[in-house]
Amino acid sequence: MNAPLLEPVEEPRPDAFLSVRDLKVHFPTDDGVVKAVDGLSFELQRGRTLGIVGESGSGKSVTSLSIMGLHNRRRTQMTGEIWLDGQELLGATPEQVRKLRGQEMAMIFQDPLSSMHPFYKVGAQIIEAYRVHNKVSKALARKRAIEMLDLVGIPQPDKRVDDYPHQFSGGMRQRAMIAMALVCNPALLIADEPTTALDVTVQAQIIELMKRLQREFNSAIILITHDLGVVAESCDEVVVMYGGQCVEKGTVDDIFYRADMPYTWGLLSSMPRMDRQRQERLRPIAGQPPSLINVPSGCVFSPRCPYQERVANGACVSVHPDLEARPDGHSARCHIDPTVRQRIWADEIASTL
Repeated sequence: MNAPLLEPVEEPRPDAFLSVRDLKVHFPTDDGVVKAVDGLSFELQRGRTLGIVGESGSGKSVTSLSIMGLHNRRRTQMTGEIWLDGQELLGATPEQVRKLRGQEMAMIFQDPLSSMHPFYKVGAQIIEAYRVHNKVSKALARKRAIEMLDLVGIPQPDKRVDDYPHQFSGGMRQRAMIAMALVCNPALLIADEPTTALDVTVQAQIIELMKRLQREFNSAIILITHDLGVVAESCDEVVVMYGGQCVEKGTVDDIFYRADMPYTWGLLSSMPRMDRQRQERLRPIAGQPPSLINVPSGCVFSPRCPYQERVANGACVSVHPDLEARPDGHSARCHIDPTVRQRIWADEIASTL
């Protein structure tokens, strides 16, 4: 029996502040092992924003929780490496990761109402997050909490600091979550769907706030979202995830103007355009995302891919494609010949977007 081929792993860049190397996160269940993340690698520098996009269940949030060390290690199988500013996190003790969490890295969760404790005042929760990492009095910590609420645009912060989460609107709760995440000036900020369920005006304010704070603190940001418009406006690089794997990776211009993988084409084709009149209906991706217990043996996107006939010998359903990188760093996981993919993009996809 031939030994399985190993996925080639790129050499880490020397300036990488965060480096995720061949990360695998599996959850054993009674029905089988859920391969939530299966061999993910990416890097991020300070002052840069990385967008992670993909359908629900593609492994985006599991990745962020892995970086933050929030998985139950006794119930989770995790392999690979996560390096943050020279420190490896998967091999670190829970206490070591806990010291980094909040000070070196912080996370804005998807639902601020459920992420903040309803029985404690907003200010008290920010004060606690600050005092965990700073030996200061409650008075100084309260002053810091008021400063942060003011920084994120909460009106009358000296009064609202004593309000409970339910007394804040959705946009204000999200701002309060950002204040709590940034109170210790973390070098890495992970934002999991930070604009979900917010109106367009508030979305723009939240994104602008994150960009302004990034400029001030030179932080690295991971932005997890379904909204490709937010990605286009806010990110420097993009990782496209599907079925727990990275299927395409590149700069924002690579993904939006030179997409090189059928799943990415499907995402772009299903996105409405507001800057010009569209003549055709939006084209949704046919089918359903794969089961992460029974992942397809070949290309993970093969059951839904409309271009399988472009590949000979049925390789799409039998051979797992590597994430091949071009000289410019743009990577895609696809069996279709690169020249043919470029022709499909030019003739069938780009003209309809």
